[in-house]
Amino acid sequence: MDMPSLRIGSRTARLPVIQGGMAVRISLSPLATAVANAGGVGIIAGSGLSVREIAAEVRQARAATEGVIGVNVMVAVRIFKDLVQAAIAEGADIVIAGAGFSRDVFTWCKEAGVECVPVVGSARVAKLAERFGASAVVVEGVEAGGHLGTDRLALDLLPEILEAVDIPVILAGGVVTGADIKRALDAGAAGVQMGTRFAATVESSASDAFKAMYVAATDEDVVITKSPVGLPGRAVTNPLTERLARGDYPDIERCRSCLKECGKEYCIIDALERAQRGDVIEGLVFAGSSVARVHDVPTVDVLMARLVEEWREASEGTQA
Repeated sequence: MDMPSLRIGSRTARLPVIQGGMAVRISLSPLATAVANAGGVGIIAGSGLSVREIAAEVRQARAATEGVIGVNVMVAVRIFKDLVQAAIAEGADIVIAGAGFSRDVFTWCKEAGVECVPVVGSARVAKLAERFGASAVVVEGVEAGGHLGTDRLALDLLPEILEAVDIPVILAGGVVTGADIKRALDAGAAGVQMGTRFAATVESSASDAFKAMYVAATDEDVVITKSPVGLPGRAVTNPLTERLARGDYPDIERCRSCLKECGKEYCIIDALERAQRGDVIEGLVFAGSSVARVHDVPTVDVLMARLVEEWREASEGTQA
């Protein structure tokens, strides 16, 4: 029994798995390339990168794989247009856009023959995305890591989105195992997006200390924290999240004006970069609600094979 493929517009991945675009600097070309070569959709996170950096990352990935490569860029980023257009110019197959809604991105993608896949949290936005030309949508539930745009579970949102649109719907949030993938596909999703599980892989650009926090995390270690982006964020508890909970915000040493709108309570880019580099005391370790189910740091090849086997076992168990 073979796991179904995932078709998004003119692009087809052998497996229905999109690796999440985790910023800042977690999902770069090594991870995206490994996922694409293993049959999934590899995603480079553009938020927090410069235009030159995202171009180089896409170029490196494109040279290393014939698989499906995409980028994920937050609409809230000030240089959103420049990042997207640089990624398109270097051969990205897919653009995933969340944390806001941009009408322009559909035009840029259509003109370049690139698939546009917005992140949605309601049937209304999904319909709007389809009307503007989306090739698929990602429905991201409250279980997801990082910035949260909804307080509803992904599987609760999914039926409404499926009824609202005729394009593929990708489920994101809380997916860690092959059994989770089967549950999403059985509910009507065309595929899944997995972030947290891929952050704890050998090819992820997260620091060893970051990955170790994932492996050690329990359900009690997962907290909702304040972000200057204007959306709540989910992270693994540490001294920084405890400070943020008290309203004791770190000083902003240098504002990079990275966001179109920022509450300026603290520098979110600095906090995320610190964690990526290994400072898990003053850095922000974003994670999904299911991080406690991550118990190791495998290579992408090992993980993908495991997901397929888990999906197959779950499928055979259902048939039995």
